[in-house]
Amino acid sequence: MAVAAAGPRRIELNGVTVDYLLQRSARRSVALRVDARGVRVGVPLALPLRSVEGFLREHAGWLLDKLAQRAARSAAEPWRLVDGAQVSVFGEPVRIALTSALRTHRWVRGQDGGEVVELPQRHPERALIRALEERGLAWFRDRVAHFCEQLGHPSPAVRLTRAQTRWGSCSTRSGIRLHWRLVHLAPTLIDYVVAHEVAHLMEMNHSPRFWAAVEHLYPSWREARRALRRAAADLPSIVPGDAGRPLNEE
Repeated sequence: MAVAAAGPRRIELNGVTVDYLLQRSARRSVALRVDARGVRVGVPLALPLRSVEGFLREHAGWLLDKLAQRAARSAAEPWRLVDGAQVSVFGEPVRIALTSALRTHRWVRGQDGGEVVELPQRHPERALIRALEERGLAWFRDRVAHFCEQLGHPSPAVRLTRAQTRWGSCSTRSGIRLHWRLVHLAPTLIDYVVAHEVAHLMEMNHSPRFWAAVEHLYPSWREARRALRRAAADLPSIVPGDAGRPLNEE
């Protein structure tokens, strides 16, 4: 029985050569992930290589589709902060207007009735992030209070985070932290992340009891989790290096 050591490997799938990283651990099932770091396959310690490759061939269609989608996104023109550009706020387009008359941001209504965020021409990236953080924090606090009320739990302190890999975190000492980039997403997806973190107030783990709390707060969490992963890949890169960064729930 061939048990390949963990590390980089290569396989031919439907005529396409795919490089992947084999990761062995004391897990019970096989996990396949495609993100900014490439293809990763997590497997049990003693799973034979032929079983790993059989799993990849069984899921070849899904895997090749994911790789094609990533390639298409990489080839697309990146989002740029310019006058007239649009940025998503709670899933709705907001137009950006650059003006030399401002030193900070300002939210206004355009002639078409749509929302506009006016930014100074000097350091507009900083101003846009501040605008989005202020808008997002007020929304996040309201939603945390909403879900805490459902659990009969007092609402904790809510702060923003710029963590590199997590949408949010929860601590009994510091409360709930939510990533500012959530502000780009539709409210239904933000609610899933908020419900996830609020559930941690009851269970500081990912046990069945924790997921039961999530389901109580957000019954369609499985669908939202999948949609969140898809939406995350298309977030605008306001801060250099943000594009394509994988974020996960704690």
